[in-house]
Formats: sequence, C-alpha cells, structure tokens
Amino acid sequence: MTRQARYTLEYPHQGTLIIRFAGTWTLHSNIPSSQELSSHIGQDINSIAFACDELEKWDTRLLIFLKTTLTRAYKHNIRVDEDGLPPGVRRLLTLSKAVPEQTASSRPATDNLVTRVGRSTLQAGSQLREIATFTGEILLALLGLLQGKVSFKPRDFFYFVQVCGVESLPIVSLIAVLVGVILSFVGAVQLQMFGAQIYVANLVGLGMVLEMGALMSGVIIAGRIGASYAAQLGTMQVNEEIDALRTMGISPVGFLVLPRMLALMLMLPLLCVYADIMGILGGSIIGVTMLDLSLIEYLEQTRKTIQLSQFGQGILKASVFGILIGFAGCLRGMQCGRSALAVGEATTSAVVTSIVLIVVSDSFITYLLYR
Repeated sequence: MTRQARYTLEYPHQGTLIIRFAGTWTLHSNIPSSQELSSHIGQDINSIAFACDELEKWDTRLLIFLKTTLTRAYKHNIRVDEDGLPPGVRRLLTLSKAVPEQTASSRPATDNLVTRVGRSTLQAGSQLREIATFTGEILLALLGLLQGKVSFKPRDFFYFVQVCGVESLPIVSLIAVLVGVILSFVGAVQLQMFGAQIYVANLVGLGMVLEMGALMSGVIIAGRIGASYAAQLGTMQVNEEIDALRTMGISPVGFLVLPRMLALMLMLPLLCVYADIMGILGGSIIGVTMLDLSLIEYLEQTRKTIQLSQFGQGILKASVFGILIGFAGCLRGMQCGRSALAVGEATTSAVVTSIVLIVVSDSFITYLLYR
C-alpha cells in the first residue's frame, strides 16, 4: 500500500533546514502545496538539505515541487545541498539548470496602433536602405565592367544567356500562341457583327506588339528565371558560400548578380520579339480557320498596321522588365535567411515583387509614351 505524499521539516541546528520527503510523489498523487514550504524559507535559513529515505515513488511532480523550492532558496542566497536526493532527481535538476528558459517569441499583445505603425516604418526604412545599398553595389560593379574589370567568368554569363533565352523558348511559344488565339477569337466575335473580320489582324498585331508580347514574356520569365535566381542565391546564403566570397575579397554582386541581370536584360527583348511573332501566327490560325481569310491577306494587313516605333515600344518595355526581374530575384536571394523556410519565402517574394514591378512599370512607360 502506497502512502500519501508528504514532507516534514527538521531544524538540526540554527540556520539549517532539512526537508524530509515521504510517500509517493507522482502525477496521480495529492501532493502538498509548494507555497506553504516556500513560506518557511526566509532570511533566517542559511542552508537547505534533503532526506529521501522514506520516499517510495517519484516522477516529474517531485521535480516541479523541488524546482519551486530551489528557485526561492537561490533568490535568498541560501546554500542547497542536493546529496540527499535520489541520483535520478539530481541529474534532471542539473539538466534543467543547463538549458536556459525560453522566452516567448510572439509579439506582445499590448502593442497599440502607434507602436505597430512605428515598427512598420522602421522596417520600411531598413528595406529602403538595403535596396539603395544593393543598387549602389550593382552600379559600381557595372562601372568596373565598363572599365574592363570583369569580376565574373564569361562562361557563367553565356550559361545564364542560354537558360534565359534558348531554354525559355518552348514555354514562351506556347503562351504567346495561345494569347494570340484568344485575342483573335475575342476580336472576331465582335468584328463579325460589322463584317470587318479583316481588322482582327490589326487587333492581334497591335495588342501583341504594344503590350502582350512584352508583358507575357516578362511574367513567364519572372516565374521561371526570377524565382530560380532567388532560390540559387538563397541556397548559397544558407551554405555560407556568399560569406566565403566576401572573405576571399570577391564582390558577390559583381560575381553572382551582374551576369544574371545582364543576361536577362539582353535576352528578354529578344524573347519579346519572338513572342510577338508567335502571337501574330496564333492569331492567324483563327483568321484563316474561322474568318475565311487567306494567310497572305492576314499577314499583309498586319504588316500595314504595325510600325517600327511600335515594335520599339515593346522592346523598350521588355528591356526594363528584364532589369526589374533580375533586380528583384537577386535582391530577394541576397536578403534570404539561413534556413529552408527562408529560401522558400525568398522565392515567393521574388516572383510577387517581379510581377508587381512589371505591371507598375508597364503602366508608367505606356503613360509616358502616349503623353
């Protein structure tokens, strides 16, 4: 038969307290209150010892009781002799002292509106400083490149050119043809009502050259290449490869970022021209099959509609998109933390930032050109 958990206090001489445990100290036991024992630990006690010869069973309930008692004893600078405790209890107490108590990482619930606004403002200022610093490093690396100080390997640049250009042709072809088909079909439904089917060529040609060719190419490259850049640089941050480059005196921006941005800036305008052509051919499918137009007639109407300056407008947009996509992807990669979760967040942020910059810059350039 197990006995109820209890303790007795003994004072063998002045200033010394012996706590004698007896019975069963488990989670299923009804144990005494630790607050009552803490009230006996005061300034008149110099040392505390333990006796456990009558202790039958114990588990974490005894450890919690002892932890409360020891905390109050240490607070009053009382010497504690743990030799009278069971060996297992002493080992667990030592382990609990070795591991510091963890504080909650959550934001205090007492934050008011002013505090949140201030914190957000400080974060925005910090991000602006990082963007300004990153932009300055890119400009310095580009200036060094113009002076003949090449900080990256030429084969790396041509590799990125291949990835951004040749390997992107299949997906750009598919999307551009489908966009041309959609534009042609939507235009055909309306223009057939007025017997003006021939002007479908005008609609598709101008739509692809002025907007859709550059815009769709930019969105595709943002999802395919911008995310890849962020993941690559983020993984290098996790593996401390970028820190190793800095240790060797090599600029990570000039060695890693500059060739990626130059490759995108060079290849995206070419992909835009290619997307324009594929979109026009996609529109001709609807014009020939649904509107009974000949292929020669459709292409001739497109040729008379599109001007060289309009082609230049789409190429200008694509060049700006290439710079923005490379900038956003590399920036998020360089800002990445040192965990797998941070790499995923950097990749997602790179794609979202790139698409937002593409849409905003597209609207701004279109407004300036039409003004």
